[in-house]
Amino acid sequence: MISSELVQTILVVDDSGTARMIIKQCLAIIGLKDKKYLEASNGRDAVEVLKQSNIDLVVTDLNMPVMDGEALLLEIKGAEAWRKIPVIVITSTSNDVREKALREVGAEAVISKPVNPAVLHAAWQKICGAK
Repeated sequence: MISSELVQTILVVDDSGTARMIIKQCLAIIGLKDKKYLEASNGRDAVEVLKQSNIDLVVTDLNMPVMDGEALLLEIKGAEAWRKIPVIVITSTSNDVREKALREVGAEAVISKPVNPAVLHAAWQKICGAK
């Protein structure tokens, strides 16, 4: 569990600049507006950002070129230094089997595109341990 106060730096990963902007706006709406946001356009770039910065939350698209969100999730959860970073996966191709598989490898939440602030808020509340 983590609290909003402990989250200072958020990494938003999506191959679409517009999608990254929308995700950041939604995160601000749910109460994460005074945070530092870093961006990456694919999983490989995200790994480089993770190596250089202290990241408290990762919000990643699933379908991206170079390295997709699932490979990024596996990289994060497989690294001792990053294992505890909560990861929210956003996808336009969600189904129950895929969502369950992503959760089993460490995703704290899997939500569908387009990003809805209410759904994102519910996912964040669950990560924070709110009832």
